[in-house]
Amino acid sequence: MIKKLYPTIIVAVSVFFTACSSFLDIEPKNFMSSSTYFETEDDFEQAVNATYAQLRIVYNSAYIMGEMRSDNSHYIFNNSNRGNLVREEIADFIDNPTAQPVYQKWQGNYKVIAYANEVISRIDETSFDEQKKNNLKGQVCFLRAFAYFDLVQYFGGVPLIVEPTGGSADDILQGQATLPRSDVETIYGQILEDARIARDLLPTKSNQERGRATVGAANMLLANVHTVLKNWEEAEGYLMDIVNSGEYSLLPDYADVFDPANKNNAESIFEIQYMEGNIGLQSTFAYVFLPNLVDLTPITGFRFNNQSVGGWNIPSDDLLEAYEDNDGRRAASIVDGYNENGTFVAQPFAKKYFYTPISAPNGSSANGNNNWPVYRYAETLLLLAECLNEQNKDGADTYINRVRDRAFGEGISPIPSLGQSSMRDAIAQERRIELAFENKRWLDLVRTGKAVAVMNAYGAALKASGKHPNLLPQTYQVNENRLLFPIPFDEIRLNPKLTQNPGYTQ
Repeated sequence: MIKKLYPTIIVAVSVFFTACSSFLDIEPKNFMSSSTYFETEDDFEQAVNATYAQLRIVYNSAYIMGEMRSDNSHYIFNNSNRGNLVREEIADFIDNPTAQPVYQKWQGNYKVIAYANEVISRIDETSFDEQKKNNLKGQVCFLRAFAYFDLVQYFGGVPLIVEPTGGSADDILQGQATLPRSDVETIYGQILEDARIARDLLPTKSNQERGRATVGAANMLLANVHTVLKNWEEAEGYLMDIVNSGEYSLLPDYADVFDPANKNNAESIFEIQYMEGNIGLQSTFAYVFLPNLVDLTPITGFRFNNQSVGGWNIPSDDLLEAYEDNDGRRAASIVDGYNENGTFVAQPFAKKYFYTPISAPNGSSANGNNNWPVYRYAETLLLLAECLNEQNKDGADTYINRVRDRAFGEGISPIPSLGQSSMRDAIAQERRIELAFENKRWLDLVRTGKAVAVMNAYGAALKASGKHPNLLPQTYQVNENRLLFPIPFDEIRLNPKLTQNPGYTQ
């Protein structure tokens, strides 16, 4: 359901501020009436923190739609655990409008939007420090734009809600808006407006608390939107602002970018904040992307039953073959298998979020300390190369090679100056490798018009390999209708003005 934020807002009662892990919002524990609550700077700051917290709902399972939907990753078929069937269906293009991961993306983004609407509608009326007020407003404008951008890419036109909605305190997260879908152009117009406001209000990274949105994050969002819309010149301008700011740089070692010890590092432009522990802020990616073993000791060094948790986002053979020889990113991104009782088991899995020693479980629950990278400086450079190439400008090779220099060693394997078509292919390949397991591949295939052909060929290869006997004939029958996901069934059931995307049953 599209969640209303009624005349109350759940806010965090505590916030962590640390030099190494930035701010984190503790599980909301109480309700405070908006009519009496929104008065002080601290009130608004807590409300903004609560807005960020909803992104964890979006990203906990975003890999299913962003990576497993693509030719980058698949899953280990687990005949003894059929409780996660919908994840397989999403990967195999058998889409179920009742699928929980699809609903979580919808729900989580609308929670971000609802919380942001409450702050935006009230903050201009307050009288605390103007610079701090602008910073907080800029953050929620960024977050609202970010949430709508996620929704429009995966679902197309969606209901556009930019004002707080009414209701009762007891039903704060129950209920739905009764608005029809706005067209895609209208949604993108709102995204660009919010992102430009955020850009004007937000501070630079060096002047912002770690983990919060910055002018660099707003520039990256604007550039990302304009690349999807193929407004190459506009995107180039925002990307050059990031490059010329001097605020960001590539870390020397690719693997260090994802090490939990290096959260919000010099390469990070925006990432989703998590923290291990027993208060509900931990991530689970490191466990989810490991094999689904009854005992993880051969991999982690301690006993943990991962059978109902792991086996997802497993590197595909297609991705394994896409790496060039001597590309340092392969060893940092993928493990080829593990040793068990002196025998090597050839079962690849994603290493990008797995660090030894991995955080021990919290009881019987996976307990990780990884943040999720959303925008990195490496992507800035690759998008800039793409924008220059699409405009037939010189310099694309300069920016793609800055990324490759880290992967291979400076000057070892540069991309030469190529024609536009060949450079386009080189950039797409570089994005696939550099950003593997970061939820970029499916959206890249869609925006470049390659999704139908690539995924049909990939599905045919999976079936022909003999490694996936569970794949039925109806899997991987990809057409234009499958470029968008179905609107969640519960939303349509409760909102008669919502229409389903073509190709799906209402």
